[in-house]
Amino acid sequence: MKQFFVSMLGALAGIWISVFLFGLLGIIMIGVMAATSASDNTMVTVDSNSVLRITLSGEITDRKQPVNIMNELTGDKPKQYPLNMMIAAIEHAAEDDDIDGIFLDCAGISAGMAQLQALRQALVRFKESGKWIYAYADTYSQGDYFVATAADSIFINPIGMADIHGLSSTTLYFKDMLDKIGVDVQVVKVGTYKSAVEPFMLNQSSEANTRQQQAYLGSIWNEIAGKIAEGRGVDTAAVNNWADSFTFSLETSELAARHIVDRTMYRHETNRILVDATGLEEDDDPRMVDIMDYATILSSKKNHGDKTIAVLYAVGDITESGNDGITSDRLVPQILDLAKESDIDGLILRVNSGGGSAYASEQIWEALEQFKSLTGKPYYVSMGDVAASGGYYISCGADRIYAEPVTLTGSIGIFGLIPDAHRLLNDKIGVHTSTVATNRGQFPGLLNAMTPDQRNAMQSYVDRGYELFVKRCAEGRGVSVDSIKAIAEGRVWDGLTASRIGLVDRLGGLDMALADMAAELDAADNYKIKEYPDLKFKWWEEVLNMSSNMKAAGVENELGQYAPLYRMARECGHLSALQCRMEYITIH
Repeated sequence: MKQFFVSMLGALAGIWISVFLFGLLGIIMIGVMAATSASDNTMVTVDSNSVLRITLSGEITDRKQPVNIMNELTGDKPKQYPLNMMIAAIEHAAEDDDIDGIFLDCAGISAGMAQLQALRQALVRFKESGKWIYAYADTYSQGDYFVATAADSIFINPIGMADIHGLSSTTLYFKDMLDKIGVDVQVVKVGTYKSAVEPFMLNQSSEANTRQQQAYLGSIWNEIAGKIAEGRGVDTAAVNNWADSFTFSLETSELAARHIVDRTMYRHETNRILVDATGLEEDDDPRMVDIMDYATILSSKKNHGDKTIAVLYAVGDITESGNDGITSDRLVPQILDLAKESDIDGLILRVNSGGGSAYASEQIWEALEQFKSLTGKPYYVSMGDVAASGGYYISCGADRIYAEPVTLTGSIGIFGLIPDAHRLLNDKIGVHTSTVATNRGQFPGLLNAMTPDQRNAMQSYVDRGYELFVKRCAEGRGVSVDSIKAIAEGRVWDGLTASRIGLVDRLGGLDMALADMAAELDAADNYKIKEYPDLKFKWWEEVLNMSSNMKAAGVENELGQYAPLYRMARECGHLSALQCRMEYITIH
């Protein structure tokens, strides 16, 4: 009996502790949601003679991201600027009589090349309204500077720095490390240029991969250097001279002499420039409106229009299931649901992905084909920074494909990676295995090297996947299989070249795709945009994932720009057998 009461009291204590913890968590969650709601509903007014301030710091994302409970609880909320909201705000500001001009406060933005180009093009269009743009920085990163060259004047701190260095790419190779720990990565692939497997089988870039990287980096840099030259009123040779001159080491007076910047001044002195430009009194402060506050005002207004264009975002690695990225088990039903929505008049798939699972890519491709056949409605693709390999697979069936000149695309190839850890087990840690089987047709495993029969079977499996990929591309682009194979082989192309060889229809961003679809729908100025998937805050999922999220976030914060490599290693155990993906490349 005593033991019974002890057990009962223990159970009751556990229940009460659980109730208390969940109650406390509920209070915290209510506070987080209330704070988020309050911040979203903050009223911002725009006075006459205002300046739209665009702060180039933090990270540019394709669209607004859902609330992250860990960031809310810790107060460590990264600055994120949704590209779609920024461009919409800039376009509206061009016609807003209360906005006199734009101030670019450059402080080290993290963004892809295509995102930067889309932002810069929006600024160039803004200037067509006759309004001005000024840029200032203590230190200009190359990305900041590229955007800033759309400005009428570029200012810099007297002891500031401008870093213009061209482009380079860095890839990490693991062959020696894998040899040391006794792991062999068995590669089965199709495509001379399919370099995603190289980090596991080589110690440096292959000749073919080096050649393709030189080609697309050179084309992208020519585009960027040409825009910089155009903005600064110099020729491209001058920009390349800057990139060869270690500009980070130059005195700001030399930067001005070379016309890299216009004037040196301290930050507070820019206020006088802005006050004069807006015609305010001498002792006034400039009337600044933050771009995200301004964008929030616009998004809170009713989205009018007789026609509705759905924009479906497909961002991240392509997998069959999971919580992040592009998962076929979530995206396929979403596409099929859109096909049933009578109030949707057209679909634009916004792709920013280096690919992933070949199986998942095929399922998404087929769902999009269903959308086309069931609805007869226009379907376009807008490519972001990268839409390659599986990212191109899910794009190839669109009526029209749009890409920025600096988008990375193509990479039509496929591979399989089968790790072989028998040397690690046998020779390094003394673990041996013994297998008994009734038949020999087993899928290759982690514990033994592939037999010749297994390798032949895997090659046949990969070849069949490649032929299907090529067939999908040929059907989507309306060309022969042989013409696709001539530009496939896993080769990565920049957007400009991709448009020349037929992989892309038009050069431009999401705004151009929207304008063209609106024109096709006879709704040039009479359409509204509906974005998918819906950004729903499922706090219970966040709670369940909190422990793993905290651990992963801590590691990724320490790794910085190399965090994607950690994510790739973490996901290796869950990869499907056939992959159509690009390797992770750091371009800087």
